[in-house]
Amino acid sequence: MIHTVLVANRGEIALRVFRTCARLGIRTVAIYTDVDADAPHTRAADEAVWVPSYLYVDGVVAAAQEVGAEAIHPGYGFLSERAAFAHTVAEAGMRLVGPSAEVMEAMGRKDHAREVAVKAGVPVVPSYDVGDDPATFAYPVLVKAAAGGGGKGMRLVRSAADYPEALAAARREAASAFGDDAMLVERYVESGRHVEVQVLGDTHGNVVHLFERDCSTQRRHQKVLEEAPGPTLTPDLRERITGAAVDLARQVGYVSAGTVEFLLDNATGDFYFLEMNTRLQVEHPVTEAVVRIAGGELDLVEQQLRVAAGEALSFIQDDVTLEGHAIEARVYAEDPFGGFLPQAGATSLVRWPSDVRVDHALESNQVVSTSYDPMLGKVVAYGPDRDAARQALVGALDDTAILGLTTNAGFLRALVASDEFRDATIDTAWLDGHGMPAPDADIPRVMAAWVSAMLAAYDVGHPFQADGFRLGGPPAATLVELDRDVVVDRAAGTVDGVPVHQVYAENHTLELDVDGHRVRAVVNVQPDIVEVSYRGQRFVLTGPDRLDDHVDVGDGTVGAPMPGTVLDVRVAEGDAVEEGQVLGMMEAMKMELSLTAPFAGTVTSVGARSGAQVAMGETLFVVVHERETA
Repeated sequence: MIHTVLVANRGEIALRVFRTCARLGIRTVAIYTDVDADAPHTRAADEAVWVPSYLYVDGVVAAAQEVGAEAIHPGYGFLSERAAFAHTVAEAGMRLVGPSAEVMEAMGRKDHAREVAVKAGVPVVPSYDVGDDPATFAYPVLVKAAAGGGGKGMRLVRSAADYPEALAAARREAASAFGDDAMLVERYVESGRHVEVQVLGDTHGNVVHLFERDCSTQRRHQKVLEEAPGPTLTPDLRERITGAAVDLARQVGYVSAGTVEFLLDNATGDFYFLEMNTRLQVEHPVTEAVVRIAGGELDLVEQQLRVAAGEALSFIQDDVTLEGHAIEARVYAEDPFGGFLPQAGATSLVRWPSDVRVDHALESNQVVSTSYDPMLGKVVAYGPDRDAARQALVGALDDTAILGLTTNAGFLRALVASDEFRDATIDTAWLDGHGMPAPDADIPRVMAAWVSAMLAAYDVGHPFQADGFRLGGPPAATLVELDRDVVVDRAAGTVDGVPVHQVYAENHTLELDVDGHRVRAVVNVQPDIVEVSYRGQRFVLTGPDRLDDHVDVGDGTVGAPMPGTVLDVRVAEGDAVEEGQVLGMMEAMKMELSLTAPFAGTVTSVGARSGAQVAMGETLFVVVHERETA
């Protein structure tokens, strides 16, 4: 029996585990750092214990011993696939809700996992030795970290000339992210689908699969959308790929929930083993949504806990069936229309959709830092078929509003609504070569102008202040200064001459008929800006007079796009530079970023210092245009 579980994680996955534990009557314990002292997961547990770091093995285990926990659930990320952590938990007389340290060691490194797959008769991607002559490789190849995942320490190489630099960059990233710079070199499949199989094993030798997920919609090898079941698999391919996953799990003696990942070559129909994740996956909700166990619903965390308690699986493979379709969208603190740079700051207003599953730990007025992964939550839609699930997800992302912070929710909405995703033609490389069009600000501008006109006419309560007080009273005609001047005539019911009719205005929600089309948005008025969330996208509309104290975009100032560390400074004051020339490099969120000259000219200031920690927006270089120095 397990009476108390400590969750060695934070955010939405900690809350997810707590929900199942509460249903099963298991006492829950959270851990937290100084940054998370008042975080949602800290408040949700029965008890919370401070630790100096989520990566501090001895501190996490000591916290579990302090509260009398019989088991530790690692969630994903952090210590979840660290064999040393699993060893320490076992030595302390507790159970890790996951596989053994020996299995983690066997499957945690991609090179060792390949050997297990070969022994199990599972096909692997053709590879090269990292020290071989790159002139002998058949390009393109993929250089990737043997000890890592999540797209980190990975580079695509298309020629022998590019190989040394790509290998060096991948090594640096791998060493920074995983403390291990060992690399693999594999043939790169130009057009492939990423298909992974959920497996579940117990301590009695039973192993079953819970069908597959398709995670092909990814950017730089990091997943963006996931769905179950795979939309392009034939019954025969499904049987072969799930069978291969079970064979691999049996070969390594797998216990608990795990995921076997495969690459499906669209050109040949062949599939290859990629890696095994020895933990619960971020995308596990789509499997829970569509898999039925003897007709009943699946809870993977419950199954993990029962296996950790020593129970045998209560079902066999024939009891596992599929029903319907589910799609998950990962909401990140990043700017998809600004180079996908991670974002940080405080939310002003957060609204999650209410008619789909949402796993999150983000609230209004919450600080999002760059200390941890930028994923804020997961929006999961289910339907009787794929298109029903897709349309439900579009609607759910329409209703997702995160203000105060830029996120990828609007990008996700456009992606899910695209023809390419609808037709399941997106492969693993598609997003790296395609983008979504930048959102149009016309409708958000109309809505912000309408609200601004209200506020100009009344100095009483309004529906876009903190308490959502409803506004009433006579209309007014107003000139509104946003990113451009907008004329609002509420008496005539027009914005810049376009017919507008207000349908609803309460609790930050504004619904209008604009030229005969019904539109809805979440609006938040702050002292200097009006924020609008429309179709998931955050728009910030500010009058020109409020920008006087900001640096002009084209003034030659090159600032830090996010908090991070300066890696390299390549210019000095007085140097002449060309447009696009690299001035320096910095690392942030485990990514290397190039800081480039905005135009040709002369470097007049260098504020960057190699190894220095810099804040977002801090001026690192100033370049004066060549016209001004001629």
